[in-house]
Amino acid sequence: MASQLRFGEEDFLRCRFAISPLWETQDAVRTLRRPDRHGYHGPWLRRVRAAAGGLDLAPLWLLMPRRGSSPDWLCPPPLGPLTSFADEIAAVRAADPEAARAETARSLACTPGALESARGRAWLADPARMVRELADLLEAAWRVLVAPEWPRLRALLEADVAFHSRRLAEVGLGALLPELDGRLSWDGRTLTLPHGRYARDLGGRGLLLMPSVFCWPDVITGFEAPWQPMLVYPARGIGDLWTEPAGRTPQALVRLLGRNRAAVLTALGEPATTTALAHRLGLAPSSVSDHLTVLKEAGLLTATRHGHQVLYARTPLGTALTAGAARVSSPAPPGSAGRPGCGAG
Repeated sequence: MASQLRFGEEDFLRCRFAISPLWETQDAVRTLRRPDRHGYHGPWLRRVRAAAGGLDLAPLWLLMPRRGSSPDWLCPPPLGPLTSFADEIAAVRAADPEAARAETARSLACTPGALESARGRAWLADPARMVRELADLLEAAWRVLVAPEWPRLRALLEADVAFHSRRLAEVGLGALLPELDGRLSWDGRTLTLPHGRYARDLGGRGLLLMPSVFCWPDVITGFEAPWQPMLVYPARGIGDLWTEPAGRTPQALVRLLGRNRAAVLTALGEPATTTALAHRLGLAPSSVSDHLTVLKEAGLLTATRHGHQVLYARTPLGTALTAGAARVSSPAPPGSAGRPGCGAG
């Protein structure tokens, strides 16, 4: 079994990246009941366990069959590259009830007994009420499960988009697509996923490429017409997402730049925004902004705009300075004192 997305000439020019807080919310809900997704997310699961227990997520889980489709109206493709959750949930609330009813019925049919259940019958009898209730539940899930962590999640997702945008410029779309995930294959016209039975001609609409934290380990495609075709893939760096920085800022760098400025430069192992850095370091955004400006003027950082966000990344000089300071600050291994080439004398 395999799924295929078939490209025409115009589709190559209409592929773009996007980030969706609504998608992360829906997949966070899915992750809570998927043990195969728990591996990287243990710290997050422990933090949200008590709060998640106060949510009745059963209605959303009913529309998340292990095999089969969720309704597209419940998590439509994002409207822009950095759409806010408020804009996305407004689009859910504006769903056409009859179209939502048809998609929901198809999803319920994937779970034995769901169509005949009391909840399933009530939804299909009053789809306008169904839209309101499920939108309310998604919004509650966002507030409890995702919003408190969103600065951290957004920083990782934005770093992924920045990295893969550079790769797109370097190697082109055909080479980039298999790089997004090793399970994807490309023959010059067709992108193939090794699961499902989904096939679609993109029809000149292009493909929306979306990194996700909570979709791991899955690669997801779908969205029937008239929805925008979309490919969701695990974002880079998930393995370190919930790990608090273990190392300290090198003292040699602190002496050179000052403690907070050195901390900002050290924290930029992956590109990040001012807000994400401020959240990570516990500093005021205005202070972080000042430090970023000085570091950029010194040639240690670059700044790249993505929509309304600016991502900062180390230059080769910034990386070399950070790595060199770390080596200088590290204690010498036993027996190395006075060894030629180690700075003795």
